[in-house]
Amino acid sequence: MQTHEVRTRRSAEEFPRSEHLAWKIAEIAADPVEVTPEVEAMVINRIIDNAAVSAASVIRRPVTVARTQAQAHRTSRGATVFGIDGTYSPEWAAWANGVAVRELDFHDTYLAAEYSHPGDNIPALVAVAQQLDVRGSDLIRGIATAYEVQMDLVRGICLHEHKIDHVAHLGPSVAAGLGTMLRLDPETIYAAVGQALHLTTATRQSRKGLISSWKAYAPALAGKVAIEAVDRAMRGEGSPAPIWEGEDGVIAWLLSGPEHTYQVPLPGPGEPKLAILDSYTKEHSAEYQSQAPIDLARRMRSRIGDLDQIATIVLHTSHHTHVVIGTGSNDPQKFDPDASRETLDHSVMYIFAVALQDG
Repeated sequence: MQTHEVRTRRSAEEFPRSEHLAWKIAEIAADPVEVTPEVEAMVINRIIDNAAVSAASVIRRPVTVARTQAQAHRTSRGATVFGIDGTYSPEWAAWANGVAVRELDFHDTYLAAEYSHPGDNIPALVAVAQQLDVRGSDLIRGIATAYEVQMDLVRGICLHEHKIDHVAHLGPSVAAGLGTMLRLDPETIYAAVGQALHLTTATRQSRKGLISSWKAYAPALAGKVAIEAVDRAMRGEGSPAPIWEGEDGVIAWLLSGPEHTYQVPLPGPGEPKLAILDSYTKEHSAEYQSQAPIDLARRMRSRIGDLDQIATIVLHTSHHTHVVIGTGSNDPQKFDPDASRETLDHSVMYIFAVALQDG
């Protein structure tokens, strides 16, 4: 892996395109490096995992709404949508399937400087692959790239400390993955990555306070937007640049500011993309930080008699768990048992109590 220093550059400063982070991402996306057998097997596992959690969520209201929207875009040469027959425009199939994958918070995760669910990349790539009859080997290569790019950005650039939603890393990774899958040139991928980042950077309020079904829609929108960005780039359209490092760019105004330098790791030329091997799936349909408390509650249940005798419970957790789904979030909504499913999915207090009751 090569570590790249990424910081704000003045417009008057000499800063060749080859040094832009978006260009470096485009170069690794265009690198025809072979996928290792371990990565190939894991990509297939993740496709199966995504399909399973999509099937589990197919009758949920947000998934039904997204699917209904996709049905307005039927086409004879398109992509399939979970739960219905026919084929649909790929960006809308990605939209519907992206919501289905995300709705139950049951697919894979990767945590580093930032948080992520890299399985969010898969619906967009599968939809485009179906429309264009892409070979399975190219789909696997594209997914490996998408995981690599998102997870490397997650390793190097923290978004949540600036209240930016983690899908800001997803738009560029989908664009890069599509670039690999379609064997596009670096210039086209560069434009698509820049557009996708520009259009998928939003606040983290989607995961704070009164959390709604938009939590499932947000990554689906990133996938849809990235497909459209690649389509425009393939037709010769450009993007804001340098999108991360520009004087009015993402780092300068949305992240740590012009004085800060980020360290972003990326594979070198010819180096295999192995990041997917560091991602992990879930046993329970809940926020990843609640997996261990759920297991703990289930083990404790047989050792506790009358639950009504419990007055208080004190959980000692990691800092991440405390501030995201615990009392450190300062969200009183997390203590309301009548709050939305999305809100309670981000409440370790509620999750632990229910797991203890259910055993």
